[in-house]
Amino acid sequence: MQSLKGKKALITGGSRGIGGATALALAKEGVELGLIARSEESFDSIRRELDEMGAVYATAAADVSRETMVKDAVAKLEQALGSFDILINNAGVGVHGSFMELETSDWENVLNTNVMGIVHVTKAALPGMIEKNRGDIINISSMSGLKGTEGSSAYSASKFAVIGMSESLMQEVRRNNIRVSVLTPSLVETDLTRGKDSGERNPDKFMQAEDLAEYITSLLMLEQRTFIKTSALWGTNPF
Repeated sequence: MQSLKGKKALITGGSRGIGGATALALAKEGVELGLIARSEESFDSIRRELDEMGAVYATAAADVSRETMVKDAVAKLEQALGSFDILINNAGVGVHGSFMELETSDWENVLNTNVMGIVHVTKAALPGMIEKNRGDIINISSMSGLKGTEGSSAYSASKFAVIGMSESLMQEVRRNNIRVSVLTPSLVETDLTRGKDSGERNPDKFMQAEDLAEYITSLLMLEQRTFIKTSALWGTNPF
């Protein structure tokens, strides 16, 4: 397996949850980190942990659904760290409700964040990877991107789109030695899902953000000639 030491990773939603856990896991491997989250205040906790580790990192606040903010944030992080070897598109939002209950604004928020957010960040970071002729892009979809469920029409639509976009991008950039993988985890215990059906489920049995972070790290450590295109990860017994 290849060493990750000295590589540079850009992580969206990088202040907590899956993004924060992945940042810490990669920092342990010597990866330099560029983190994007919605607000500067959200970085307070992860900064303390990274400082204690002696990690090299930079942060930028941006709403990934807004292209101009994303361009400015990625430019700021590249100025601090250089162009990126790894991109982890993790930022996302969810909404639950019947098809007729969801407002147009709900659809726009979910699609603009979960789909266009990946578009904006990838378009900003990909040129640096193409110039290096090497890189990794990991997009976080969901089991809801494999199967629609009642009350998840907008969220499922966005996560299905992430899979299709990832498949197409993978075919385009393989010639540049850039690997594109998409993850479709089932329910992960994060701020996005915490409290969901809490009366019926034991959250200690859910997948944890650290589980995905460990798996993401292992994907990145595969020799560059090989990659896993799609990964469906499930909790063993979350009920």
